[in-house]
Amino acid sequence: MGWGLKTFKCSFLIWSLFFIGLSYSENFDFEKAPKFKFVKEATLAPPILYYDYIIIGGGTCGCPLAATLSQGARVLVLERGGSPYTNPEKINIYNFVSALSDISPSAFAQQFISRDGVLNARARVLGGGSVLNAGFYSRASLRYIMESGWNETLAKIAYKWVEKKVAFKPTLLQWQAAVKDALLEVGVLPYNGFTLDHLYGTKIGATIFDKDGNRHTAADLLEYADPRRISVYVHATVHKILFRYNIERRRPQAYGVIFKDALGKMHKAYLGKRPKNEIIVSAGALGSPQILMLSGIGPASHLKAHGIKVVLDQPLVGKGMADNPMNVLVVPSPLPVEVSLIQTVGVTKFGSFIETASGLSIGHSWAERLQGIFEFVSNQSGKPSSVMYPPETKEESVGDTIRSLSNPILKGGVILEKIIGPRSTGHLELVTTNPNDNPSVTFNYFKDPEDLKKCVLGMKTIIDVINSKSFSKFRFKNMPVEALIDLMYHIPMNLRPKHASPTLSLEQYCIDTVLTIWHYHGGCQVGKVVDLNYRVLGVDALRVIDGSTFYRSPGTNPQATVMMLGRYMGEKILRKRYFPGKK
Repeated sequence: MGWGLKTFKCSFLIWSLFFIGLSYSENFDFEKAPKFKFVKEATLAPPILYYDYIIIGGGTCGCPLAATLSQGARVLVLERGGSPYTNPEKINIYNFVSALSDISPSAFAQQFISRDGVLNARARVLGGGSVLNAGFYSRASLRYIMESGWNETLAKIAYKWVEKKVAFKPTLLQWQAAVKDALLEVGVLPYNGFTLDHLYGTKIGATIFDKDGNRHTAADLLEYADPRRISVYVHATVHKILFRYNIERRRPQAYGVIFKDALGKMHKAYLGKRPKNEIIVSAGALGSPQILMLSGIGPASHLKAHGIKVVLDQPLVGKGMADNPMNVLVVPSPLPVEVSLIQTVGVTKFGSFIETASGLSIGHSWAERLQGIFEFVSNQSGKPSSVMYPPETKEESVGDTIRSLSNPILKGGVILEKIIGPRSTGHLELVTTNPNDNPSVTFNYFKDPEDLKKCVLGMKTIIDVINSKSFSKFRFKNMPVEALIDLMYHIPMNLRPKHASPTLSLEQYCIDTVLTIWHYHGGCQVGKVVDLNYRVLGVDALRVIDGSTFYRSPGTNPQATVMMLGRYMGEKILRKRYFPGKK
C-alpha cells in the first residue's frame, strides 16, 4: 500500500478543506462580474446614518433580503468582510483552495476549530458562504417548508427569483455518471434526473457555477436592488446593537447600531422615525448569536462574566448549534477523470446523502498551507475555541505528517456521506468581547446514537457503490475498500483521537474521521429565540433572519433555502409594512 499512501494523504488533506483542488478549463470572465455603485468601503460612511432597515451581515441571506426590502424602503447593509467584486480572482474556481485556506486578515474565510477538534471556516465576505462553497444548489423538501411555517406557493416563487440569477444545470461526465449508475445499482431509487427538488432516490442537482465555471453568489442578487434606496458598506464590523426601553410595551427596543470601519473609526447608524423600521441580524449561525450576546441579549450569567450589560436574559441564545457531520473515502482511479464538483446525489430513506466530486489536482504547497491553518488557529492566544488536543494527538505530529506529503496529483475522486439533521446539538459561547474573534463552538458530533446509525448506513452505501459493477472501471483491482479505509487513518484530517485497529468498526470510523461540510446552523432558533416571523422574543424592532434560526439543515445543501428565506421574508415584511390588514 506504500505506493498510494502519500497520494492519499495529500489529496484528502486538500479535500478536507472542501473538495478543493478542483478547476475548470475556462477562465473567469471578470468583465461580466456585476459591480454595484452602492457597495462602498465603510471608511466612506458618514459618522451618523439613518435608514428604515439596518441589516447586520451581507451574506447568503442578507443580500436577497436587502435587495427585496430596497424595493419599498431605505436599506443599510453592514458587512464585516470585503466585496468579492473588488478582487474577482479570489472567487475564480482556480483559486477555490486559496479562498478557503487563506489566513490573512482580508481573507474571505475565517478559520476556526470547534471544541470537537474539527477544522472549520466561516464566511467573511459580501455574499457569505456562497462565495466559498462547492456550489451545489437544491431546494428544501416540501415537508421542511411546511414544518418551517412557510407558505408553499410563496416559497416556490422566492426560490425561482433566486434561481434566475444563480442556478445552472451542470454537464454530467464520466465519473459523476458512474456514481449515478452505481447508486441506482445498489438501490438508491428511483432515478429523478435533473431536478431542483428534494426527492428520495438519485438525482442531479443544480450548481451556482455557470457553464464557463464562473461562480454566481448571493451578492449577485443585489442586481435586484433599487440602487436609490440601498447602501452596502463592506469592512463594517458591528460592535453592538443599541437599545432603549419602550415604556408603553415594557420591553427593550432596538434603535441603532455601532460599527467600526477598516481604519478603526466608529460610526453610528440609527433607525428613522417611521413606524415598523427594524434592525435585522443576518450574520450567520456563528455571527448572529455572537452579535446578540455582545449587545446584551443572551444568558445573563455568561454576559456578566464578560462585563456585558444585560438587556435581556435569554438563556437559549447560542443553544442548539449543530453541524452536519461528513465522512468520506478517497478513491484513486486507473483512468483519467473529469474535474467535477457535487452534481450527483443519492438521497436515502435512512437519512444520509451520498455525494461525489472528482479530478483532484493539487500541489505540495497546499499541504504546507493546511499546516499553516492548523498552526494559525491553534496558536491564537486566548481563544479556547482553538482545539484542546487529546492525549493521543500532538500538534507537532500533525505538522510533521503534513510536511511529509510529496505527491501532488490524485487521479480519481471522493465519495462522501452527510447525515440529515443532525439530532446532535451543542452550544456557542463568547470568548472575548471583540466581534472579530471567533466564539467558542461545540457541535457534539454523533452525541445522539441515531446520527451514528445514519453515518454507518451511509458508509455502507459508499462501500457498495465502490464495489458495484457500474463503478468498476474507476477501481484499482488490487486495492480493496478495506485498504481505502485503513489509509484514512494515516491522514490528519482532524484533531480527534484515532482508534485504528484490524477490527475497526464503521461506528468508530465515523467518530474518528468526522469532517465538516460547512452546513452548521442553530443558535437563534425559531420558537426559542425568535418567533415564526423571526422577531426576537421580548424585544421590539429586532429580527434574526438566517440559518441560525434553523433546527436542522434543509435538504442536501442549505444555501438555496437560505437565499430563498431572504427573499421570502423581505416580501413578507414589506407586505406587512404597507398592507397590514391583508394576508
